[in-house]
Amino acid sequence: MKILITGAGGYIGSVLTEELLKRGYTVTAYDNLAYNQLSLLGFFGNKKFTFVSGDVRDHAKLLSCVYEHDVIIPLAAIVGAPACDKFKVEATAINFTQVDTILKNISNNQQIIIPNTNSQYGSSEAIITEDSPFKPLSHYAKTKCDAEKALFDSSNGISLRLATVFGVSPRMRLDLLVNDFTARAYTDNFLVLFESHFKRNFIHVRDVAQAFIFMMNNYTKCNNQPYNVGLSTANLTKLELALAIKKFIPNLVIKEDQFAQDKDKRNYIVSNDKIENAGWSPNYSLDDGIREILAAMPILKNKLDKSFTNL
Repeated sequence: MKILITGAGGYIGSVLTEELLKRGYTVTAYDNLAYNQLSLLGFFGNKKFTFVSGDVRDHAKLLSCVYEHDVIIPLAAIVGAPACDKFKVEATAINFTQVDTILKNISNNQQIIIPNTNSQYGSSEAIITEDSPFKPLSHYAKTKCDAEKALFDSSNGISLRLATVFGVSPRMRLDLLVNDFTARAYTDNFLVLFESHFKRNFIHVRDVAQAFIFMMNNYTKCNNQPYNVGLSTANLTKLELALAIKKFIPNLVIKEDQFAQDKDKRNYIVSNDKIENAGWSPNYSLDDGIREILAAMPILKNKLDKSFTNL
């Protein structure tokens, strides 16, 4: 099978590319490398890897690649509420129009698996399942909701509604909650939390890659359905996350102070029963992710700037 990944040089895409090449798939990485990242360099020696320098807003170039592949995974996106608020036009074009354009031009013989986000659920006192209503609280969440609606209107595709991702990646991001808290705890030895009672779900970046591969291998059974993808053991408040990090840094000081408010006011518990009942299960725990980020900090600590964010 030939796999096309847009945004392959990104946080998830670079890990997914590695995992697919390990399994012998032919992978085309389509990316404009907007963050000047070098995350794909290690793959150029693999004869099954091809890099295409392109912007997903160039629809003619994008579709010329789409037509040639069996599986399309459109990871290219502007991710997160702050970035999408800053670049609203670009966010709509990349997060929604890219997916809509692909859907209007693929055949029923091609697979498409899109990434979505738990943030579309907004805030809820009830346990979130795939049947829960959307309550998007940000432009980011709205663009992802629109992309998923287009997907299911087309009657061909799978949507993975991802929890907040963590872990080490060749295109590292330290602006994701677990990664951010762990890095700050390492460098500062204290965390100041606001709205510390807000709860969300988490998932390791390599388990996200495994979820995409699982769906490729079970496409007929899972087609035309959404799936929450997260760690069932990691529906945590900010305070609970900080305490999990404190297990590794015992002298970490944690202070709660309402000095700010979240722009993305997500607060919920997510059920991942559907994907687990389909046969997928995660391999990495929250502790695994914290441990590997701490192990990587001697490399990362000198680059705690815009290099590891999406802004």
